[in-house]
Amino acid sequence: MSELKVTELMKVQLTKEAPAAHWGKADVTYTTDGAQIHLAGGDELRQIQMAARKLRSQGISSVVLAGQLWDLNSQWVFAQGFATAKPGYQIHWCGDEAVQAELQRRLDVATFARQLINDTPENLSPVKLAQQAAKWLAEIGGNKVSYRIIEGEALLEELWIGIHAVGRGSERPPAMLELDFNPLAADAPVSVALVGKGITFDSGGYSIKASEGMLGMKCDMGGAATVTAALGLAIKSGLNKRVKLFLCCAENLISGRAYKLGDILTYKNGVTVEVVNTDAEGRLVLADGLQAASATGAPFIIDAATLTGAAVMAVGSNYNAIFSPQTDVLQLAQQKATSVAERVWPLPLDPWHKEMCPSAYADTANSRAMKGGGAGGASNAAGFLWRFVSPEAKWLHVDLAGAFEDSASAMWGAGATTHGVLTISELIKG
Repeated sequence: MSELKVTELMKVQLTKEAPAAHWGKADVTYTTDGAQIHLAGGDELRQIQMAARKLRSQGISSVVLAGQLWDLNSQWVFAQGFATAKPGYQIHWCGDEAVQAELQRRLDVATFARQLINDTPENLSPVKLAQQAAKWLAEIGGNKVSYRIIEGEALLEELWIGIHAVGRGSERPPAMLELDFNPLAADAPVSVALVGKGITFDSGGYSIKASEGMLGMKCDMGGAATVTAALGLAIKSGLNKRVKLFLCCAENLISGRAYKLGDILTYKNGVTVEVVNTDAEGRLVLADGLQAASATGAPFIIDAATLTGAAVMAVGSNYNAIFSPQTDVLQLAQQKATSVAERVWPLPLDPWHKEMCPSAYADTANSRAMKGGGAGGASNAAGFLWRFVSPEAKWLHVDLAGAFEDSASAMWGAGATTHGVLTISELIKG
């Protein structure tokens, strides 16, 4: 972004006063001194984000936030509404040094995640996704970060069956990133394990998507970007606990090598899975990541994925859906989300959800052979994943319904939203 003098930027202030009569019911008005956002009570953070979107859609690209009513979260939601996939905009923060430093940290990690998710599928191969995530975290964490990338046929040697199966139809190999952030002793226990779905493009495979449903599928690695950015933010904030990260990266394409309906996959833990829908691939790769996370002995496992359309139908695109067998984990996630002005909502997950994708040929199917996986699809997917999580660990599954907008909305620009990064970062920090 080009640097402008503060005097050349539009000043934006918050006010609790109603607009002058000639502005009618407008929530954004203009004076010779800049713009005013009129707060009308209720959900003021939502009002601010929508006002920012209006300003940006009017071609305003550079602003300075001014006045006494701005706090940390109100400035952040303004930034989220003001952001676009294309660069060339800037915001000058207000508040004390600590507030401005935290806002800059948030902006840095959101910019990383947004650029990664919005990148073209041609440019972002599975291995490149793993490499970029590892490089970025290593730049932040220095010698406290170590990692390895397992790719191609090496996945089979280590029994990461799901990632290999989903990715084998592409000429570009699938990969798993195993990353360790350890600021403590070499034998320190792992406190949190993170797992991210990294499908760099999802055609649906032989259960092929319609063109309009495929267009935005560069975003299907949003879970990988989200947990990576969340860890990066936690490290930038002084994280002093050991965390392991697993990214499950593949392209779901069609070829003579691609996996097929009717295939049966035998996972490392012995669970057999019949493939009844190649477009339910995310859970197949996450199964590997969750087993790897469980093997660390971490008492808390968090996974994030753009997993189901059913979650979007249930909670809309301004919330992320959350699942856990433990009520206290759901409550903690809601508390942490609220503290950083993000939105999550719990959906059902009971032990019987593990059995909701039955197979006559295997322990389970990866979905149900009907459109969208049938009723309760998001919970059924979470139930499938539960089979691969250690019973000793607390577990949070985040279905990122709010991670990407196919077109600009009243609150978000088109493309990646990074909604969920802050919540997971707060959970990592504890």
